[in-house]
Amino acid sequence: MRIHIQRRLLPIGVVSVVALALIGSSANAASTPRGSHNRPHVTGQQNAFVRSNALGGPPGNADGGVDDPTSADQQYFQARSAPGIVAPGAYGAAIAQLKSMDDVGGDWRQVTNKPYNSDDPIYRDYDSNSSAGSGNVTGRITGLAADNEGHVYAGAANGGVWRSSVGGGHWTPISDKLPAESTGDLVLDAHGKLWYATGEANTAGDTFTGSGVYVLRDPEHGTFSPRDRVGGSELESTSIRKLRIFGDTVWAATTRGVWTHSASNLSGPWKLAFAPNPAYLPGGPLAGDPSAIYKNIANDIAADPKDPSKVVLAIGWRSGDTYNGFYTQQRGVWTRITTSLGDLPTAAANVGAVTFARSADGSKYYAINQDPTLITSPKSTLGGIYVSNSGSPFGPWTLVATSAKLESSGSAETGATYNPGVQAWYNQFLQVDPNDPRHLYAGLEEVYESHDAGATWQTVGPYWNFTFACWSIDPTEQSGTCSQTTHSDQHAVTIGSYHGKSYVVVGNDGGAYKRPVKGSVDALGHATDWQSLNDGTIDVLQYYSVGVGKDTKSAGFDVSGGLQDNGQSILRPTEPVMGSNFGGDGGDTLVDPANGCNIAEEYTNLAMWVTNDCGANVSTDPSTATEYSVPPNDGVTGNARFIAPFTADAKNPNVWVAGGEHVAVQTKGFAIRSTSDWTDVYDLGAGNVATAVAASGGTIYAAWCGGSCNGPGFTRGIAVGKADGTGWHQLNLPVNGTVPNRYLAGLEIDPHNSNHVYVAVNGFSRKWTEGPGAGVGHIFESWDGGVTWCDISANLPDVPANSVRILPDGSLVLATDLAVFYRGAHSAEWKILGENLPTNATLQIKIGPDGKIYAATHGRGIWSLAAPHRRGGF
Repeated sequence: MRIHIQRRLLPIGVVSVVALALIGSSANAASTPRGSHNRPHVTGQQNAFVRSNALGGPPGNADGGVDDPTSADQQYFQARSAPGIVAPGAYGAAIAQLKSMDDVGGDWRQVTNKPYNSDDPIYRDYDSNSSAGSGNVTGRITGLAADNEGHVYAGAANGGVWRSSVGGGHWTPISDKLPAESTGDLVLDAHGKLWYATGEANTAGDTFTGSGVYVLRDPEHGTFSPRDRVGGSELESTSIRKLRIFGDTVWAATTRGVWTHSASNLSGPWKLAFAPNPAYLPGGPLAGDPSAIYKNIANDIAADPKDPSKVVLAIGWRSGDTYNGFYTQQRGVWTRITTSLGDLPTAAANVGAVTFARSADGSKYYAINQDPTLITSPKSTLGGIYVSNSGSPFGPWTLVATSAKLESSGSAETGATYNPGVQAWYNQFLQVDPNDPRHLYAGLEEVYESHDAGATWQTVGPYWNFTFACWSIDPTEQSGTCSQTTHSDQHAVTIGSYHGKSYVVVGNDGGAYKRPVKGSVDALGHATDWQSLNDGTIDVLQYYSVGVGKDTKSAGFDVSGGLQDNGQSILRPTEPVMGSNFGGDGGDTLVDPANGCNIAEEYTNLAMWVTNDCGANVSTDPSTATEYSVPPNDGVTGNARFIAPFTADAKNPNVWVAGGEHVAVQTKGFAIRSTSDWTDVYDLGAGNVATAVAASGGTIYAAWCGGSCNGPGFTRGIAVGKADGTGWHQLNLPVNGTVPNRYLAGLEIDPHNSNHVYVAVNGFSRKWTEGPGAGVGHIFESWDGGVTWCDISANLPDVPANSVRILPDGSLVLATDLAVFYRGAHSAEWKILGENLPTNATLQIKIGPDGKIYAATHGRGIWSLAAPHRRGGF
């Protein structure tokens, strides 16, 4: 489920690179899982009681895992922008290059095309969110719209727009032809047109920017195309938090201010309505300032229903800035409101991320406000939920909900820390029942409902079921007598109807869920009628990794993968669904090719676990648990990247290498049982952390970054040595050397010659990256153990590279943020590998024991393609 506030909070990141650069913080916006944030390294017996006995934060983290949100690892933003920032235009240029390339190979096949049941009773990770009550899940849904004829439109964080014509479920993708698949908002206008704002604006570590706004005139039958873009390129490389349509004007709240456009004449450019600090916009005198990306954040727009020309803008960076506040026009000039709005604060210090909602009859306005002064609070960052009973965004506003009030409404967030709104900077939605202005839905980590304009509340979608008496650890009882809840971390909401029956649909880190508008609740106020809409036809799972091994029950193969906020999935050919055998955020993974039930997985920051039975912990006796906590020392301290690298030696599968600040080695393979089995063989240096590791025949290469891994002081390098701790040294990679001074994302060693190695370089080349020594190129080769390097990028598009693999015939496969590329063993030219793979970031490539190439995409699941078997490639 989630990792919560800890590791996701960061700077919003790159607002300048369209769908490739991630905005923000750590890796993810996820949720809590595995015990939640910092999964404790305790025995099975202790783990069994973690959920019920934790005194503070979420299960498994008694102290709440309090972190300074600004310290969380900005992994994806850093990788794509280091050593500076990325200038606008990088994405468009990469797409143009891609279109000119040839392709080779057959069709990619979708692997993760079964429902993913997070409560599958076959698996019970005692320190996890398995059996939490979320049921079938998929990736993060950040935009929703619905009509009254059963059409529901769901926009995924990095998986595009999907349509259901039966009130949810049986989904069809309708935006695969667009260059950006990251969703900021979805809106159906009064004429039935569907507006799609690209670029997720949740300021989490894996949020991608977009390519603008698109309009589909016949959403019931049509599909989006690039021709449907509204205006020109003005909103490229931005993220869009909200679209609002008032009269004939469309307003867009973006990471580069507020923009407007005609809602009827879709040609002509977008116009910048207001940017609080225009000098920091692209082309401005301060555009190169490291803080430029935070200086023009717009969150939402509200208009007086009696006079749509009276508009209020909610402006501000979640962590606080002097420009934060509410703005309106006075004598034609946008001016911050300093007079009283009632209970709704106007001081810059107290206005953060804001969401508005207006009743259909215009009698009420509602708002959520996140308070930047609470951004490091272990309890909540929620300022409050407010109502304007005048129907005007100018108030007066009345406070109707606080964190404490929501906590007492049946919430599962009742510890000493981690209370409702703890991630209000990331989790927000508001929806008013169109037939009842007093009936309101609010989303934070949980889903809340009020029937009396906020006077009283019910937690209709609790965080999970573990804290309630109805829950049972017995796998035969699923989640006990608890009703299904939604996945946590709420982002989007809509109300629609089908055959005369109205329903509300919510979108969160686990996908989409619906229930009747006039639904039922139990004695605790929890809904008894949630239905997961994640039926397997909407595969927008956000994978970081993939691993494949032979199935022990059949002649087939097991496929595992680590996911943002949805743990680790396992797909076995003998099972009707995918199951979740590890919870939380699933990072890197290692699977025994000879036995797919031997699995090692990373929660986050090298908190590693291993199982030898596929994680099938079905016993009600926790002392028999068969998942073992086995982190190296840096996994205990968390001194590693959010998604940190580990691998097995290509020639000796019992030798594993993991990278944090140290390079660690263990020699027991999947028989490892504890931290003491690891040995730190090399210190990369204080402040340096591994970004990639590779090992073959006892030789190890470890790439690293330092100097905060971005901005002033950015450093990168590669260390080489032996698994026995001898011969370690740093390679000479000067700032202005052949290998660019950018983030080194992937390493691959020739299994026949350990001095022959490849490195994949992330980020954009010098033309787009404003930093010292940014250089050019994305894939480099060395034949002398890294002493000298050669740029073999050739005709590759200028796009961040993530993972490289050598195929058995000597050809190369390179995974990037736009596509997977192939270079034959005797060729210098790169081609697009295969057809049908969605335009999405592929973060990892693995070669399975079945000879297939597996691609872990961060937003469209796992795909496979038959690898070439002859010398010379395809």
